[in-house]
Amino acid sequence: MKKKFTKEILWLLKEKYKGNKTSAFQLDVEKLRKGAHIDYLIGFVEFAGCRIDLSKKPFIPRPETEFWVEQATQKIQSPRSHILDMFAGSGCIGIAVLKHMPNAIVDFAEKEKKFLEQIKINARLNGIDSKRYQVIQSDMFSKVKRKYDYIFANPPYIAESKKSKVQKSVLENEPRSALFGGKDGLLYVRQFLKEAKNHLNPNGKIYMEFDSFQKRPIEKVLKQNIYNNFEFFRDQYKKWRYVVIE
Repeated sequence: MKKKFTKEILWLLKEKYKGNKTSAFQLDVEKLRKGAHIDYLIGFVEFAGCRIDLSKKPFIPRPETEFWVEQATQKIQSPRSHILDMFAGSGCIGIAVLKHMPNAIVDFAEKEKKFLEQIKINARLNGIDSKRYQVIQSDMFSKVKRKYDYIFANPPYIAESKKSKVQKSVLENEPRSALFGGKDGLLYVRQFLKEAKNHLNPNGKIYMEFDSFQKRPIEKVLKQNIYNNFEFFRDQYKKWRYVVIE
């Protein structure tokens, strides 16, 4: 048995089956060995103090995203903020914001219909008052009408040229629409940054995730779109990971 599978099988046994080696557990082990993703088999992940259900097979939240979302919610000192979670997917970013910022109101923008339901599932799972959020089916900003104090975005940014470096379990299980952003990974980033400034309130800010090698080209895109005040930050692994734009 490969060491990798030993670790994942033990994790599956603990998290989903509470140590009981049932027949269902054995079936899941076989699925795991055939390439199923461990997080989808367990059915949820922990993210910034929230439990994120994965039953609709959204993009799985990453620790790197959790890191900058926690940084953001700790830094934002506002009595009341209206926030947009763009490319929402599972809704993990907006759910974490709602849980840790009691005066925040969040709009989730997501184009895939099945993920709209996923967001609602996760809001209920984490005890979020339905009056504090709305879910908008929108291809980027197409159906987003208002302006925001903060826009949080984790766009699809994997470059097609780096596809060979992506784990097989990710390629086979996770939604491709949430992974790839064209040849250089910046297809959606460019469109997002072109439009986002039109949806910011005065003194509003954007938090956006990216791949570490994209720092320099993103800086060029920002300047082309007349964003003059921005700062890049590293993640917990010391890689360039997100930018804060004013």
